[in-house]
Amino acid sequence: MALNKSMHPRNRYKDKPPDFVYLASKHPEFQKHVQTTLTGRVTLNFKDPEAVRALTCTLLKEDFGLTIEIPLERLIPTVPLRLNYIHWVEDLIGGQGNPRRGIDIGTGASCIYPLLGATMNGWFFLATEVDDICFNYAKKNVEQNHLAELIKVVKVPQKTLLMDALKDESIVYDFCMCNPPFFANQLEAKGVNSRNSRRPPPSSINTGGVTEIMAEGGELEFVKRIIHDSLQLKKRLRWYSCMLGKKCSLAPLKDELRKQGVLKVTHTEFCQGRTMRWALAWSFYDDVPVPSPPCKKRKLEKARKPLTFTVLKPTVAELQKQAPSIGCTDTSPTESVSAWLEKILTDLKVLHKRVPCGEAELSLFLTAVENTWIHVRQKRREQGRHLRELPRAQPTSTCSTDASAPSVPDTDTPTPAPEEPTAEGSNAKERNEQQDPEKGADVPVEFPTEPKQAVAGGPQNPETVQHFLFKCLVNVKEEENDVVVEMHWVEGQNKDLMNQLCTCLKNSLFRQVAKPT
Repeated sequence: MALNKSMHPRNRYKDKPPDFVYLASKHPEFQKHVQTTLTGRVTLNFKDPEAVRALTCTLLKEDFGLTIEIPLERLIPTVPLRLNYIHWVEDLIGGQGNPRRGIDIGTGASCIYPLLGATMNGWFFLATEVDDICFNYAKKNVEQNHLAELIKVVKVPQKTLLMDALKDESIVYDFCMCNPPFFANQLEAKGVNSRNSRRPPPSSINTGGVTEIMAEGGELEFVKRIIHDSLQLKKRLRWYSCMLGKKCSLAPLKDELRKQGVLKVTHTEFCQGRTMRWALAWSFYDDVPVPSPPCKKRKLEKARKPLTFTVLKPTVAELQKQAPSIGCTDTSPTESVSAWLEKILTDLKVLHKRVPCGEAELSLFLTAVENTWIHVRQKRREQGRHLRELPRAQPTSTCSTDASAPSVPDTDTPTPAPEEPTAEGSNAKERNEQQDPEKGADVPVEFPTEPKQAVAGGPQNPETVQHFLFKCLVNVKEEENDVVVEMHWVEGQNKDLMNQLCTCLKNSLFRQVAKPT
């Protein structure tokens, strides 16, 4: 399921896809359709409508306690996709458990959106349907799940969307949902002239009756009709929404809403398996919060691997031995390495704090405000050279015999008699002036610049600081007799900076062990 990681965060199948082995062992009807490959992998033939129906019915029974019947000649919905839509509607209306009222335009034989919304959230639904077969199955599915008090299935004339369905209603609904017919004709439904030739063929079968998969003008014209109905109904619904099967339909529909002066508009993506769908929502209410659309550059890459380095057992032992010198009383391997890392980070002025973690590891949350680790050795050399050259750059001001540069005595303070400093005394004076520039008023001592940290109000919290280079999470854990340090990227400007810091931390630890004692 290649796109599962981009499912809605609350989708139960995002991190735990259906376990076909378990489902087959528990549900005999599903077991008849699973196949075992030569490598022992259990698979399902998604081009077999009976197998797809068995999976949908099994998931609804196992995970939601719903028992439904679907005829093979009508649309067989996939549960993860419908669940994505339900969760997005929750985001639109601002809550999962609140008693809300919704409309499902073209509910289908399964009546899946009302059944899921009522079961999960206790929502009330008006479910409309134009097809006789779908209407009869939908009513039966509602009744056999004892949800008739929450779901009202109504038969409406052909081409009826919202206006006719609500003509006898005075209720204000919170939302409407719709899975419109995607195609304009049979050729388009079969992928002729509508599917990119470079794309692989569909991995699943396309089921559904004529009214479910085809409409005049396809999904574009169908949704435009809903938009025109909404312009008349306006605040009779807080949110109008539709699913789209083609990304190319999104832009013209948003343009249509813009032309009609609708300001509250948002969209999203539904990802599951190898299937992508899109959804559009709009509102005429000024007080509704609008969820942000997905980032334009949606990344479907694999989970990023952390940067890691290993501190071997002999190095860990030496760090444990030296740990008391930095005030570390707990000399366990992970604690000792963590304490040294904290000291190095403090010296580098990288904000850090310990955060909760697993039992066998320690975690630090890091925020780098300024790059203090690049060319550290070179900076140390330059600092030493700078300090050595300071006395020569501008000698201390004493009673000079040079007529071209006479000294200007302070008129308020008597000038003490000049003394001829000895070499030792002169060096001591220079050192004192370097340590306390206030006393050497004639020598403006400048030190290499260091990163500035706002100290007002105490140290900054690494998790809440606003201006930073990057943030990362450092995990320190013991593996066998060694200690592994992992750095996980959180956010920031440049991942190369985290790579540099990782190298600096590693080298600093090893240099500490290599120091002569």
